[in-house]
Amino acid sequence: MKITIIGAGIGGITTAIALEKKGFNVEIFESFSKMKRIGAGIVLANNAMQVYRRLNLTDEIHKKSNHISRLNIVDEQLDILSQVKLEGFEKRFDAHYRSIHRGDLQELLIKNLTSTKLHFGKKLKNIIERENDIQVFFEDGTSHHTDVLIGADGINSVVRNHLFPKTSIRNAKQVCWRGITRVSIPTRFLKELNESWGNGRRFGIVPLVDNEVYWFALTNYKNDFRKEFSIEDLPHLFQSFHPIVQQILASTSKENIITNEINDLKPFAPWHHNKICLIGDAAHATTPNMGQGACQAIEDALALSICLEKENTPEEAFSSFQKLRTKKANGIISQSWQVGKLAQLENGFVRKSRNFFMKLVPASIGEKQSAKILELDY
Repeated sequence: MKITIIGAGIGGITTAIALEKKGFNVEIFESFSKMKRIGAGIVLANNAMQVYRRLNLTDEIHKKSNHISRLNIVDEQLDILSQVKLEGFEKRFDAHYRSIHRGDLQELLIKNLTSTKLHFGKKLKNIIERENDIQVFFEDGTSHHTDVLIGADGINSVVRNHLFPKTSIRNAKQVCWRGITRVSIPTRFLKELNESWGNGRRFGIVPLVDNEVYWFALTNYKNDFRKEFSIEDLPHLFQSFHPIVQQILASTSKENIITNEINDLKPFAPWHHNKICLIGDAAHATTPNMGQGACQAIEDALALSICLEKENTPEEAFSSFQKLRTKKANGIISQSWQVGKLAQLENGFVRKSRNFFMKLVPASIGEKQSAKILELDY
């Protein structure tokens, strides 16, 4: 059986590796002409690292990544509002939280492809499903035949639009800037992820290896973020935050800052039809407020490989995959949307009340909620 994956992001490549290890014949087609080392980092939460442990990639990832042992929600001056300590999860699941440059992770994953053919510059144009196979057509005029098609082509998925053209992308009315810089930060931050909540704004600090820091910054917008804000506005937007924020922004090259608006995909079902299935953001794109977007795609990779190995037909495998993944993935979409709204409050009195009550919530509650996300049940 020939399996074709559309999209060479984290989810697509991880899926190929998982399928290879099950003995499947896999091919990947990617729209970009080459793999770009974009200026963004990624946090591989405990659930994602459990997947990579089962794919025998842990040691290689550890060499390229930083160990995160605390997840902190803090105020503008970095005073803790909420904290999740990760040591207990590390012992329970035999896996660490790791922060890594997204480009380093993609390069590492590609090097671990053994038999999969990876084609760049192949932007999907059309799909024709026939009785015995599927034919995909690309904008460069070429085409490809396959038995099974996996859509790992992101929130604006062409594969999803072919299957389910009426799905809805939701706009959170927030703009996000992301960057990576080489800067010295206090030692106490080196093993922590700190997300600072201010007046309708957030700033996240994620230490990587070799004195690199991945950061993200968000603010609300009203109508068109392109007209309302620019990269040059960042120092002013975050002037009330801790001085380390200004230090990080000042040290970052503007040409390496990525700007995106925050969207998610309104939950829908099913994610599959006949011998075509969606994974990752193509199926269940979430806002980034819980750091689970890529992690859920990584979970998909393992779950789908297990189902395809276990079931007799792709259709049965996709149905089993849907049952395994829907509740958790859709739950994260809902929870992440709510967290994003809570984090971006602008009313001063409401924000002070939020911060006050967050400090009163027992740590055990946050750890219990995290456990539901981090545990794998397959």
